[in-house]
Amino acid sequence: MKDDARNHPFRDSQQDVEAAHRIPDTPQTRAPAYRLAFTDNDFMCREELRPVRLQLELLKPQMILDERGIESTIVMFGGARIPEPAKKDTARTKTLADLSRFYDEARTFARLMTERSMQSYGREDVIVTGGGPGVMEAGNRGADDAGGSSIGLNIVLPHEQAPNEYVTPDLSFNFHYFAIRKMHFLMRAKAICIFPGGFGTLDEMFESLTLIQTGRMRRVPFLLFGRAFWEKIINWQALADAGTISAEDLDLFQFVETAEEAVKIITEWKDGC
Repeated sequence: MKDDARNHPFRDSQQDVEAAHRIPDTPQTRAPAYRLAFTDNDFMCREELRPVRLQLELLKPQMILDERGIESTIVMFGGARIPEPAKKDTARTKTLADLSRFYDEARTFARLMTERSMQSYGREDVIVTGGGPGVMEAGNRGADDAGGSSIGLNIVLPHEQAPNEYVTPDLSFNFHYFAIRKMHFLMRAKAICIFPGGFGTLDEMFESLTLIQTGRMRRVPFLLFGRAFWEKIINWQALADAGTISAEDLDLFQFVETAEEAVKIITEWKDGC
């Protein structure tokens, strides 16, 4: 049974939070020392409280996703700067304009996967993105096209930003710690799909690949959209030829070009294959 006020004899913490707002206004009650520790933002942001903040960032999304019954996710990584085709004239480079086709592929892929997810009442194969623009927006938008839910894992950055408008509001999370955000991307991952992108995408791709390569994470479909892009920026074979990775490590991922191709691989996947 759920451990809440109905099942234990102690006073609920929320009751004390509300009571604290009704206390007399005195020099003592105005002093920072008098604040309840867990409602004291200044205290919670102290350097010594970092381990507690790390735990809270792990727990909050975990508890909400558990309460929603979400058991598995389809991870979509990709560039924030890739525009939708209708806006490709605004792209800062010709290459970005050409890559705009992957916005549509990401959107279609997310729609197809979400249609499948809805067969499990939104418990399996739920789309998760970084919650931002570009490919991330396309992923959340595709899920919205299907009438389903999707997750956005945003992070606070120095420049102003907000989650894209297609993230399901009660599945839109915000993080301070990159490491905890990355954990949440992969904790329920049933497949990892990488679209063209920059430093952030490369970071997420290589960290995920390393976890699988080293056996720290079970093997799942690992799909790189756009062979020409990925083979141009990374000489995968040179890594194997140099011996810095094993030849069989090249089998940990597959190149795909279309949403339908990716869905077929995920659908036919058998663990470890």
